[in-house]
This record gives sequence, structure tokens and C-alpha cells, in this order.
Amino acid sequence: MSSQARIDGDVLTVTPEGRLDGTNSRDFEDSVLRQLRTADQASQEGQYKVLIDMGKLDYVSSAGLRAILLIAKTLKTQRSNLVLCSLSPRIREVFKISGFDRIVPIHDSLQDAHAHLSG
Repeated sequence: MSSQARIDGDVLTVTPEGRLDGTNSRDFEDSVLRQLRTADQASQEGQYKVLIDMGKLDYVSSAGLRAILLIAKTLKTQRSNLVLCSLSPRIREVFKISGFDRIVPIHDSLQDAHAHLSG
């Protein structure tokens, strides 16, 4: 799995690609939190919100769900937000069955997710 990150205003957008599973979930979690700390330290504006664009993910295992949950918990303690967008139907079903759709806001598109974070 690889991922890209970019900053738009006060939103750190991370786009993972491939599979998020036991072989890389810890690295993904560490990478997102490290990028967030770096962005927050460089910011004069305050804390960043995190948007994970899952449009390029093929698969998410329970370890991947755990990584996302830990990112969400970390952000909550920092009084920041996490949203997800662009889940494939199969990955959306995993989030629904596991109840994660009630823990982390999920949006159909990147634009909808940005609007949620801006509002």
C-alpha cells in the first residue's frame, strides 16, 4: 500500500492506495499521525482536520479498521475531526457491518467530505 497526502486550507487529505491490512496498517496509522503533527507544528492557523479519501483502496481488513479507529480516537483527544470519503461499495459494506459508519462520518465524494469539515 502507498499513500499520498496534501493540505488544503486546514484539511490534511490522505489518499491510501491498494490494500490496508495487517501488513501495513500500523505504518499507515503512524504515517497519518506523523503527517498531522508535522502540519500542525508548521501551521499558524491551528489544528488540521483529517480526510481519508478511500477511492483508491481495494481492500480493508480488521487491522485496517483498527488503524482508522486509532486515528479517529487520537484526533478526538486533540479536538479535531476525521472523515472518510469515496468508499467502494464493498468497503462501505465492511464499514456498515462493523458499525464504523456510526463512529466515523463517511461521505460519497471528496467535495461532500470537504463541505462537512468546513461547516
